[in-house]
Amino acid sequence: MSDNRFTCSGLGNGKDTVCIDANRVLDSCRDRDCYENVRVFLTNFGNEIIDRTSNIRVKDSCIAWANITVDPIAFNKGFYSVNIRLYIKLTFEACLAPSRIQDFDGVAVIDKNVILFGGENNLNVFKSNGTSGFCDMPIDLCCSEGNLPTAIVEALNPIILGVKVIEKKHSHCCFCCCSCGDIPDGVTRNLSGGLIDDCDRYLTVSIGIFSIVRLVRPAQYLIHATEYMVPDKECTTHSEENPCEIFNHMAFPVHEFSAGGSQLSNKRTDNKTCGC
Repeated sequence: MSDNRFTCSGLGNGKDTVCIDANRVLDSCRDRDCYENVRVFLTNFGNEIIDRTSNIRVKDSCIAWANITVDPIAFNKGFYSVNIRLYIKLTFEACLAPSRIQDFDGVAVIDKNVILFGGENNLNVFKSNGTSGFCDMPIDLCCSEGNLPTAIVEALNPIILGVKVIEKKHSHCCFCCCSCGDIPDGVTRNLSGGLIDDCDRYLTVSIGIFSIVRLVRPAQYLIHATEYMVPDKECTTHSEENPCEIFNHMAFPVHEFSAGGSQLSNKRTDNKTCGC
């Protein structure tokens, strides 16, 4: 049986080469996004607080979840639209009276879209999951809708650039992204209560996010391992002109996306968690 074992002999120069099954990065981009006056969905308790004060600041923020879809672009084979929706959990503190601070939480939702090259092929890929039994039956008996590439999104925790309370009658009070009913239960489960859609005052935040998006496909290679570098190409988006000048002048935190940078970051934030 040992004669049937696959080896890489004859394909490389011995110990310096390895055979791997890995995801090939077909395209990637980095981006800095600034979202101005994004509505924060609050609970009844949070709405009562903003009705009493506008002296509010952000205590903590993190990305609780991301919904990512990949759609092929018509008449442009090999290119795909990556649609990203980020659910951001925010913890605020409000000054209700001298020496009286009250914490409350909420959720902000932002959308992002990029276009990347993902190639195309007609392969049907099947993988064992380690739990399949001898007599197991498939759940869905149908043909696949195509072999789409996999989108991977890396993002740092949001930078909160500003907090504002807006009256419902305000001219900028238009929130077309979604309603609180569109936020998954898994995101709202750890909040202090259920989210409320309609209210007289709205809490908004301006958010800055550094991110990297890439499209990958599985492939088999005989390679020498080298360290991955952050892409130089900027993301192609459909967003309007970015209004946040301060965020635009921030240096891209390249070190945060490397292995060494993450270790340093963990040391700095051992005692800070957002409870997501």
